[in-house]
Amino acid sequence: MSIPIVLELGVGRLVDADGRGPDSPLVTDLTSAVRIAQVAEAAGVAGLRVLDAVPGFAVLDPTVVVSFLAARTSALGYLADVPTTHHAPYNLARRTLSIDRATGGRAGLVLRPGEGDEVTDAVVPDPSASDPKQRWCEYAEILRRLWDSFPAEALVGDQETGVFVRDELIRPAGFDGRFYRVAGALDGPSSVQGRPVQVAAVTDAAEIACVVGHADAVIVDIAAAPLADAALTSELERRGRTRGEVTLLGRIQVPPGVDADWLHDQVTTQSLDGLVLTLNGTIHEFLTLIESAVSRLVVPAPTHSLREALGLTRIAPDGAATDTTHATDSAVSAAPDPATEDAPDAAAAAVAGGTEVVEVGVGVARPAGAGREGVA
Repeated sequence: MSIPIVLELGVGRLVDADGRGPDSPLVTDLTSAVRIAQVAEAAGVAGLRVLDAVPGFAVLDPTVVVSFLAARTSALGYLADVPTTHHAPYNLARRTLSIDRATGGRAGLVLRPGEGDEVTDAVVPDPSASDPKQRWCEYAEILRRLWDSFPAEALVGDQETGVFVRDELIRPAGFDGRFYRVAGALDGPSSVQGRPVQVAAVTDAAEIACVVGHADAVIVDIAAAPLADAALTSELERRGRTRGEVTLLGRIQVPPGVDADWLHDQVTTQSLDGLVLTLNGTIHEFLTLIESAVSRLVVPAPTHSLREALGLTRIAPDGAATDTTHATDSAVSAAPDPATEDAPDAAAAAVAGGTEVVEVGVGVARPAGAGREGVA
């Protein structure tokens, strides 16, 4: 049985050798990151988690790195770590969905708790609100609503009838909380995998109750894994959901000389669904880990999306989960849309030119009421 494996790294440079901790993940340059991504893809790895902060290092924006790497792979998934700090929900939702469409449904987001941003702070509904966990929950809910707001079937583009968009299918976010207020919908169609994968990273099992209502997958430090499965199962059942709806990934700082059998034992004994592997070592050691250990845990097989690679069900147009085994029979298939099949190259060109990758290769109409933060 193949085990979903995600590899963790940052892309940047060392700026403070004293600030680098003993458990710091690998941080490399773009050229080496491309090599790692290609080796990981060949081994059948589900995806790369690209970090936005590593002590002692200056790292590049993960969404830019993901766009760059995705143009040089065809089957590997990508998770960009992004905090709520300095990122308005509407802008991040739009940026992530653009990358997801450009990669054919192979993008996701590890949303991390933090502070606000310059856009929404100016019009925050409740200035006294300050709990980062509550902010995270509001933010995650807004992302879900925005990613569901413009169903793919709403984009018609029928020249004979003159109908470009079926606006009756567009669902404005309509969110009014303590931290954020977002009224409208996104201005482009939804993901081929339903919506980008939303991931929560927690340090202990007690935090699972806070995130399970919004996360498709939960990353937990391996030290807290013994209690994580029970906590996740209990909280899902309390909400009327099943354990199979959320993927539980154990994060491991890989020790020297680790082998595939040891990693496999971590999955089975801790009731995990997969692993997130990080390594404080060299690029050569990271590549060796992939080729000697990780390749024995996975069975390279074609998948239609990051969601499928992580063992998750596809999200149907109505927002409900569906069986991924039917993905190839649906209107949302793995085959690239003719209008977007060159999108990865376009994404790379945009990144190389210093331009934010937005709505690559897709002509869209902005629906009435397309919202920005702070709009009532």
